[in-house]
Amino acid sequence: MEKKLLKDFDLPVKHPPLESLQKWRNAVGSIILNRRRRFRYGANIESRSKAANTRQEIRVALMVHKAALLFQDAARPEYKLSKETQSAGFGIEADDLASLVRCHDAKGFRIHGGVEGILKKLSTSLQDGIRSKDATSRQEIYGANRFTEKSPRGFWTFVWEAFQDLTLIILMVCAVVSIGVGVATEGLPKGMYDGVGILLSIFLVVMVTAISDYNQSLQFRDLDKEKKKIFVQVTRDGRRQKISIYDLVVGDIVHLAIGDIVPADGIYTSGYHLLIDESSLSGESESVYVTHDRPYLLSGTKVQDGSATMLVTAVGMKTEWGHLMETLSEGGDDETPLQVKLNGVATIIGKIGLVFAVLTFLALSIRFVVDKMVNHEIAHWSSKDGITLLNYFATAVTIIVVAVPEGLPLAVTLSLAFAMKKLMSDKALVRHLSACETMGSATTICTDKTGTLTTNRMIVDKVWLSGRNKEIRVDDVKSESSENVLSILSQVIFLNTGAEVVKDQDGKTSILGQPTETALLELGLSLGGDYGNFRKQYVIKNVEPFSSVRKNMSVLVALPEGGYRAFCKGASEIVLGMCNRIIDENGHSAELSNEQVDLITGVINGFASEALRTLCLAFRDMDDGCDEKSIPKEGFTLIGVIGIKDPVRPGVKDAVQTCLAAGITVRMVTGDNINTAIAIAKECGILTDGIAIEGPEFRNKSLEEMKEIIPRIQVMARSLPSDKHTLVKTLRMLGEVVAVTGDGTNDAPALHESDIGLAMGIAGTEVAKDSADVIILDDNFSTIVNVAKWGRSVYVNIQKFVQFQLTVNIVALLLNFVSACVAGSAPLTAVQLLWVNMIMDTLGALALATEPPNDGLMKRPSVGRNANFISRAMWRNIIGQSIYQFTVLAFLNFAGKQLLNLRGPDSLSVLNTFIFNTFVFCQVFNEINSRDIEKINIFRGLFSNWIFIGIMVATVAFQVSIVEFLGTFASTVPLSWQLWLLSVLIGAVSLPLAIILKCIPVRLHSSRNQHDGYVALPNGPEQV
Repeated sequence: MEKKLLKDFDLPVKHPPLESLQKWRNAVGSIILNRRRRFRYGANIESRSKAANTRQEIRVALMVHKAALLFQDAARPEYKLSKETQSAGFGIEADDLASLVRCHDAKGFRIHGGVEGILKKLSTSLQDGIRSKDATSRQEIYGANRFTEKSPRGFWTFVWEAFQDLTLIILMVCAVVSIGVGVATEGLPKGMYDGVGILLSIFLVVMVTAISDYNQSLQFRDLDKEKKKIFVQVTRDGRRQKISIYDLVVGDIVHLAIGDIVPADGIYTSGYHLLIDESSLSGESESVYVTHDRPYLLSGTKVQDGSATMLVTAVGMKTEWGHLMETLSEGGDDETPLQVKLNGVATIIGKIGLVFAVLTFLALSIRFVVDKMVNHEIAHWSSKDGITLLNYFATAVTIIVVAVPEGLPLAVTLSLAFAMKKLMSDKALVRHLSACETMGSATTICTDKTGTLTTNRMIVDKVWLSGRNKEIRVDDVKSESSENVLSILSQVIFLNTGAEVVKDQDGKTSILGQPTETALLELGLSLGGDYGNFRKQYVIKNVEPFSSVRKNMSVLVALPEGGYRAFCKGASEIVLGMCNRIIDENGHSAELSNEQVDLITGVINGFASEALRTLCLAFRDMDDGCDEKSIPKEGFTLIGVIGIKDPVRPGVKDAVQTCLAAGITVRMVTGDNINTAIAIAKECGILTDGIAIEGPEFRNKSLEEMKEIIPRIQVMARSLPSDKHTLVKTLRMLGEVVAVTGDGTNDAPALHESDIGLAMGIAGTEVAKDSADVIILDDNFSTIVNVAKWGRSVYVNIQKFVQFQLTVNIVALLLNFVSACVAGSAPLTAVQLLWVNMIMDTLGALALATEPPNDGLMKRPSVGRNANFISRAMWRNIIGQSIYQFTVLAFLNFAGKQLLNLRGPDSLSVLNTFIFNTFVFCQVFNEINSRDIEKINIFRGLFSNWIFIGIMVATVAFQVSIVEFLGTFASTVPLSWQLWLLSVLIGAVSLPLAIILKCIPVRLHSSRNQHDGYVALPNGPEQV
């Protein structure tokens, strides 16, 4: 039923097309009281279309510029500099410099003297970079590396948007008319009371709404700041250092590596095999190689392969990427599937509420006219009659305010914002709102090993060198190895590395690079090697950086004595397969026999079974006539095997057990040796009764074979990024909700394909982070489990709020409608309904949508992908509580005077006040009931939730004020203590009623693997 009603509100979890976004907006129609507020955090479809057009314009502009430059005349006008540029000591204008790269202006590039000429004109150098103290003056001349963003909304903007509610505007008009007519007929101040009461209520609703929305915006603003914390490596003041991307200036020398996003426009100065993906900017799917002949690098493009240094020539809004980002920033975030679904619920309820409001107004008006006809007063109409009809209209409009649950989709935003803020403090940065929501439904986590399950603090633990029959302890390598062996070992460590040994301002030595590289350099330094001397003594001619596809890194260097030497390191079995020789104990090359291959394979497996990462190191000498543009793939001489220790993180095993208890399968997908992977997986509790498989074996299987074996796979070793992508895609085909971790550039397809992409904040590349939905800032698996817990909490909290709000809606609608039809009057006035609306909307969302998660959420299966959001258990509670409240309140409305023995001229006012008071306390206690949909003990954790307690106290305190002190405006009269006590008791009956309701089973069928929103009443005090 729910699926049929909400078929137009079904949105894909990730990357929804513009057609889907437009479809549900069309389905909403005009049943929106406040369009600005409802769609504030949704996608701006117009801006999205504009961004797509901007991309196309950039692509066309690049092609036009390139074509135009081919036909330019050689003669150019005389180059002139502005006084500002000259006085700052620079020799080229900002626009001219920016156009060199943006237009790929080869002729202009040559006119300015190429790289050397531009370096000189920018007062910088490849060796030393710029001086940090000159950064400010460079920003003044060439601009800052920031793009234009919309200024953040201030508090009064939210107040103004809250006032845009159509029904509130109508009520304000009614209030003003009521004041005008009332003053004319009843005089001051009595004639103002009804109208002023409505205006004060509207003001209160608007202020509470604006404060809540403003606080949400501050939370999102803080999260946006975290998202923008990106760092790049530059050479400044003669040393390599990390700076914020926003501190980057023209003239900086930037170091690029695989997985980086180019932070500004620039010119390639040096590097190896630099492959750039320009699709994010130009839309071209084919990557391009950047060389000295084609040296142009555009901001926002991605490094797919290779490494390089670049000279920054344009930043911020001087780049095409800056203009594109300005447009994209206006596009907004995608709304989440739950937000869209609740928009659908709000639309359906709004239509029902509109019908009830019209029927209520008609019933009241017809009853009023009939009474006048019966009393023969149909021909006599006074201003008092006009005020009565106006009040009827105001009541009908207020019913629409109460009936249309504007707070439903916004409660999702509130809950997600609260969860995202908490997760930020728990080291998880949620980039997309939908990820936090979807993570609650995850059934599978495909996790990396290194840095996620392990600490990523690597040290060399064991070494096997030069054909020995046993491994050597690291401390004994120097004493037990010959000088020739140590020399060749130091060469491969210091020359074949992507890391760098640097000194800070205090002269302290540190290593910049990946943990594996760092561990090897630390070994080299411990052997007495000097990184600086090796880099000066040998000239590096070519580099093939490590990638998850090649699984090795190679360099070609020119030897001081002449000739060349290639070095290779990487995955043990791959590098071993490239070797046909081995160095002996004296450092001399000898043939590699089959027996030695078996011995080395045993060493590798022995290291791996001890959970050590294994690497092989090798070299190959080459003649002077070799091709510097290629590095050989065979004929290497094996130097040794390195065993690197990377301990399992504390708490990982418990986190894995938590996942298993929650019905989430954990699969390890790693590029490491299978024996290493098995050892770590067993230590973490991942490998139990499943199987471990290697990537080559997996990728050779047919789709049907994969579908059969994948449910049993718990470990995949020696995997390629394509294997991970295939695994994720097939799991989703099998109906799983998949979360996947990734840190490398080639993990981007798997992160994109998954339901939730999790990038590593420390080890992850910028490309991986850009493709992810959540960034795990501490690279810790336990943090991933925490994200899942909060995701479940968001889902359950919204269910609690929906249960509470629908109960209020049903009772308020039925009570006013039935009373209007039977008695000719509505017991709840416009002011009172506005107060009820605030209780159930803004305050209710704050109280229920911000409940922190409890451990019980991770002791049951996840909610199924296609499960109904409003579960049977929720309907049971809503219907049961609604029947009770409506029955009691209707009975009081029609027989309350006799039952309560009310006498006197004010008996009707006392009765209506008592009904209003009882109705509010029913909601207060039902709000407490809604803290848990299934369990009886709704007080567990209550007194640790100060937000909930504060809202409850504030609600009761204001209710007392309305009844006892603000009766003139709210149409109430003070109640006796007996009636106060009775109101509270009638409301409190909903607590034992909830216990009875929760004992009623509602499940029609069970599913072992997925949660359908219902848990049968458990036994034991801890489970109730």
